[in-house]
Amino acid sequence: MTGETNRRTNDSEARDAIGTTTRGLINPLTRRTFLQGAAAVSGGVVAATVAAACAPAAPGWTYRPTSPSPTDSAPTPTATAAATATPGSQHPSPSASSTHGGQPPAGWTTHDLAARDKIRRYLGNLVPALEGIYGPTIYAKLGTILGVADNYPELSMPPAFMSVGPQLPLTDLLSPLRPTLQAGVKVFNLTVDETTIMVDELASPIDALGFNGQLPGPTIRVNEGDRVRVNFTNNLHETTGIHFHGNEPDDFFQDGVPFVTELPIVPGETRAYEFTADTTGSLMYHSHHNATDQVGRGLLGAFIVEPRVNPVQYDREYIWVSNDVLGGFTINGRGFPATVPVLSAVGERVLIRYMNEGLMMHPFHSHGFFQEVVARDGQDLGSARFRCDTLGVNPGERWDTVITADRPGIWAFHCHILSHVEGMNGMFGMVTALVVVPEKAHVDAILQFLTR
Repeated sequence: MTGETNRRTNDSEARDAIGTTTRGLINPLTRRTFLQGAAAVSGGVVAATVAAACAPAAPGWTYRPTSPSPTDSAPTPTATAAATATPGSQHPSPSASSTHGGQPPAGWTTHDLAARDKIRRYLGNLVPALEGIYGPTIYAKLGTILGVADNYPELSMPPAFMSVGPQLPLTDLLSPLRPTLQAGVKVFNLTVDETTIMVDELASPIDALGFNGQLPGPTIRVNEGDRVRVNFTNNLHETTGIHFHGNEPDDFFQDGVPFVTELPIVPGETRAYEFTADTTGSLMYHSHHNATDQVGRGLLGAFIVEPRVNPVQYDREYIWVSNDVLGGFTINGRGFPATVPVLSAVGERVLIRYMNEGLMMHPFHSHGFFQEVVARDGQDLGSARFRCDTLGVNPGERWDTVITADRPGIWAFHCHILSHVEGMNGMFGMVTALVVVPEKAHVDAILQFLTR
């Protein structure tokens, strides 16, 4: 990774070919280029620590063997947000391994054990590597908090967010959706699918819908002024229709609203939407047919139009699609501790793209850092930019914020409607963490380990 801030070029095709725009968790150079760069770090202390502390993993996505608790209760596909919002309902009680010698520390309750168990699962076998990243003093404090002296099983298990299948920030990195060029038009091909998702690695899979078999769907990225065609093949057993939310097509018949601008897409049919990408920034694409059900079950994704001249400078990016129907309260289709952390190095600026695809407003709160709010619904705020640590995002809204990570640490990051994030079994739902490490090489080493 070069670390160069928000590199841009006027040659959109060259930009697509070499991936110079800062995207996802790191610059999306080819996977081979990234791994070669990360391999160069492997001679350093951090990568050596990661390699020594963590057992080798099989290539690609691995699934942690689970024995879900009988108390797990996965909602039905038609469940409403109210029906799935019970705090902690997707999260089983802590395992027997959560106690030391079978007895909890003095003064603790089962809530304390369950809450610690969530953090142990969240960090998994990354914990031993933290000593090489943060140094022995900080690691000793973290070790005391987590009870590392117990040698609990999660120390040798993948983090929960690596045990639930593909995750949007990592799939965008490793296998970004690429268009073909046909007579000057960028053409994307997507399928609309029935699938399943694991919101938590200890909960049962839930029936869902997705694009290209994943939810959120793969991020569609184009440049301002591009002519774009997106082909959607309907593999469902029901009709659908796709709307590009925030887009302003010249032809209203490309707006994707069945019985207003088009007929619904029947099973087996492929429908093309074509337009010029003139509206820039953070947009979305999703179903606009039986939408409470279909979007709620996962027909949603990010649509990013990069401006020719970007007024926002940043080093890393994190797409944050929230939903509150399927599986309860989720970030990118997952509930804590199976949510991917936001990674950054000291001195970097991280762009957070909030996209609310749910039924409720969610006030997202960053611990330790103010967020500079730079855009709303894809539009740069210019002189109206402001700073806050809690930002309410209404359904359908997109807000872009930038966090300047000026000091290291593991900082909580969550919705601040407390019943969406924490209950008697600890934290759940719309919770993740901003993990700030001292050097960019530390981020590269962590990503190398997670994605090998």
